[in-house]
Amino acid sequence: MATQHSTPRRWTGSVVVPSVVLLGLVSTGCGRGGAPAQGAGPPPPTAVKTATLAPTSIDDASEFIATLRSLRSATIQPEVEGIVTRILVTSGQRVTVGTPLVQINADRQQAAVSSAEANLEGTEADVQYWRQQTKRMESLLEAGAVSKAELDQAQNTLRTAEARLAALTAQLREGRVELAFHRVVAPQSGTVGDIAVRVGDRVTKSTEITTIDDGQALEAYIQVPLDRSPQLRLGLPVQLMDADGAVIATNPISFVASRVDDGTQTVLVKSLLRDIPPAIRLRQFIRSRIVWRTVQGLTVPITSVVRISGQYFCFVAEPGPQGGLVAKQKPISVGQLIGNDYVVQSGLKAGETLIVSGIQKIGDGAPVKAE
Repeated sequence: MATQHSTPRRWTGSVVVPSVVLLGLVSTGCGRGGAPAQGAGPPPPTAVKTATLAPTSIDDASEFIATLRSLRSATIQPEVEGIVTRILVTSGQRVTVGTPLVQINADRQQAAVSSAEANLEGTEADVQYWRQQTKRMESLLEAGAVSKAELDQAQNTLRTAEARLAALTAQLREGRVELAFHRVVAPQSGTVGDIAVRVGDRVTKSTEITTIDDGQALEAYIQVPLDRSPQLRLGLPVQLMDADGAVIATNPISFVASRVDDGTQTVLVKSLLRDIPPAIRLRQFIRSRIVWRTVQGLTVPITSVVRISGQYFCFVAEPGPQGGLVAKQKPISVGQLIGNDYVVQSGLKAGETLIVSGIQKIGDGAPVKAE
């Protein structure tokens, strides 16, 4: 019969203690030692900045991209063909009406004018001679020294010379006008743009030499979608804004097109700039807003609004049940952004105390202290 040997148990150093005993020990220790849980006081209030909501004027407006154009803008093209011999202005120069811009070689036209002047002088001498001859023939006819036919012939020669003189005079006038066209002058006052030709270039009547723009008379061109066109009317304010959204000029609508652009289905609106900011340029694209109306409403700073799952919230400070102030989280509906403020459409009312800073450190019902 086999003998069974029992293996001696080894002490491991750990004891399995029932959970009930542990709970008793913990409970006893808390009773003897540190502060009891039920005796812990409320957390100190969080310091926040607040503002009392009050109605303010809010613009019901739509934003567009406007193009700035000059009321007086000219593209300079020559009236004659030829070689550019001199450029008399520089790009960016301010000029007045009649200022010479470019000289085109006029030697051939000057020769034609000189020839016409010589022919005119000879014809004037002929006219003067036949006028004298006609008067003398009239005296001789009365004396019976010449016949009526000879007088008629002298008078006919005089009329022919006078007609030739008139034609040559007109021809000379035309030649002088064309000669003047060889010096291209400014048709209006303004600032010279980029000069597209150089000395030695051949120009034709279709060559664009430069532009002249008057920066003191500008209009903002705005294309307004057709669905907003019923609200358009003369006099509505148009605000021009810088890149940061700050308004730099306000001018009224001065023109509303009667036709719709068939390509874009928009209506052209113009605003004459009476107030011209110094930093703008012709043909510049600039942010603009048409203000449809002005109403009273509430606005809140961006920093006072949080967005959770597509819903906007803000905190207002209200009296707590045990005194002091507590933060109350409220869902709100916001509209357009004006500067650094949201327009409040619903969820808040005038007179409430809005928490405008420190909202990342508080929650709904948290005690707060206004700084």
